[in-house]
Amino acid sequence: MSFTDELADAADDYWTAILDHPMVSRLGAGTLDEAPFRYWVRQDYVYLVEYSRVFALGAAKAPDLDRMQTFAELLESTVSTEMDLHRSYAAEFDISEAALERTDPSPTTQAYVDFLVRTASHGTFGDLVAALLPCMWGFNETGIRLAAAGRPDHEQYAAWIDMYAGDEFTELTEWCKALMDDVAADAAESVRARYRDRFETSAQYEYLFWDAAWTQESWPL
Repeated sequence: MSFTDELADAADDYWTAILDHPMVSRLGAGTLDEAPFRYWVRQDYVYLVEYSRVFALGAAKAPDLDRMQTFAELLESTVSTEMDLHRSYAAEFDISEAALERTDPSPTTQAYVDFLVRTASHGTFGDLVAALLPCMWGFNETGIRLAAAGRPDHEQYAAWIDMYAGDEFTELTEWCKALMDDVAADAAESVRARYRDRFETSAQYEYLFWDAAWTQESWPL
């Protein structure tokens, strides 16, 4: 049994909880009010900046040239392509580039990206992969499950589902799962336990990121 097979039951609990959250279920139905989604778009932009740093650190820590090149390509794609697409997507919700740039991270966004960057900076390459995996696996599962329920009439929400259920993002998720399996294959049980902990912490944050958008979380003072 592969390491990600071992993670699958726990992972499914997180993905099911995310799918059942009103923010996500209403997105899938096309009935979500746009205010929390606008909040999500702005916070996700902040997240992507730090997500890019994780890819940069992945390239720096990669144990071989092939993996170094893949992480470098992911960094380039995120900074040069995905963030441009994100700005265009935001514009459809009347969110300007200037508004994106001046977005302050919410408490949950700040905590999540701090965890990711700290893990990537101070942990091993395997720790980095374990923390990164829920970011891809969670969105892919959410997109696939929402797509299976039927495409909503709301075009922007349908586009979100299409992106994360699509072949390109599914292939990226499968690559990350295979990388996790490869890294964990010969690891001691104590190391695999640490990888599980990193994975589950990120999966918890994936849920909290949706919940923070739903409540439009802000700092108390």
